[in-house]
Amino acid sequence: MQAELSKTSYQQPGVLICPLCDRTIPKSQRDEHHLIPKSHRGRQTKVLHRICHRQIHAIFTENELARQYNTIEQLKSHADIMGFIEWVRLKPADFFERTRKSRRLSNAKA
Repeated sequence: MQAELSKTSYQQPGVLICPLCDRTIPKSQRDEHHLIPKSHRGRQTKVLHRICHRQIHAIFTENELARQYNTIEQLKSHADIMGFIEWVRLKPADFFERTRKSRRLSNAKA
């Protein structure tokens, strides 16, 4: 029986893993991300690190999220998200830094 337990990955109750960066998420850093934005009638959510969630919204418009990047796999396939994941994986689980909008989004609104 112990051999069976060691083969399965055990996750403590209440411990969440961010599906974007694969780090544990402290309670103070949890955000719910609508895979399809609420403005597009999306309901399904995933719990992410606050910094991961904000980075998604800094890179993509609501339309892009609704049409192209509405799964974790699709988000992870984008070059900017890949670079962000590579960078943030080296940070402690409770790390947070202000997120800036991408220049592309900032220029589109101007």
